[in-house]
Amino acid sequence: MRLAIALKKASLVGAFFISALVSGPLLALCEGSGALESVSVAQVVDGDTLRLTDGRNVRLIGLNTPERGRNGMPDEPWANAAKDRLQQLVEANGRRVGLRLGQQPRDHYGRYLAHAFGRDGNNLEAQLLAEGMGYFVAIAPNVSLASCHLDAERVARRKGLGVWRDAPIVAATALRKGGFAIVQARVERVERNRGGVWLELEGPLVVHVEHRDARAFGEIATLAGQRIEARGWVVDRQGRQRDAKSARWKLKVSHPSMLQTLH
Repeated sequence: MRLAIALKKASLVGAFFISALVSGPLLALCEGSGALESVSVAQVVDGDTLRLTDGRNVRLIGLNTPERGRNGMPDEPWANAAKDRLQQLVEANGRRVGLRLGQQPRDHYGRYLAHAFGRDGNNLEAQLLAEGMGYFVAIAPNVSLASCHLDAERVARRKGLGVWRDAPIVAATALRKGGFAIVQARVERVERNRGGVWLELEGPLVVHVEHRDARAFGEIATLAGQRIEARGWVVDRQGRQRDAKSARWKLKVSHPSMLQTLH
């Protein structure tokens, strides 16, 4: 509890100073192009979700912030700081933002998927990423700002801001639970079958790329033997119907920015 409170206070105190450090040319790369839908925000649900006055729930594209506690579970570090920072950005824009829906406009929860922009044209997800308020994610086909968002995250990662104060990297051999993770491991082999391309990593983890997405990864077979960093939502396959030799954990990626080689 004390740690969570300290992290929240530290991030809020430094938020405006961090904003000054990361504004300018970087965020300008994420400016909105074309017509945006001007909407009124009724509530900031968490660091990456808005509820509009018209009743729509909007999940911001390109950003995954730490989870707020549910069902008696504690908040993850920086969850409240991310929510409060998004609240500040929304309030600074008079509680109105410009939305651009993704190519896939809704998710399986029924939420709208969109980029949000302030009245200065800057992208709110990029602002949060550059301040270390969350992690970059790219899920095809909603990847139009993926390159810019990844660059924004690199600012925070390089400076050790927010969630990057303590490196949230886990070795594949150390996985103990499902959920969002950033994993580093060596690729032992690359295989293809009817289900797609499978990168079998050291440890009980496999990275899955569907055939429809594999072309964007180029010569993916050349990853065999290399160390990689992959990110996304890890699924525990224990208890599910699978071959006894199959890896327990699966991480699905649909865009190459979610999988980087390490040198």
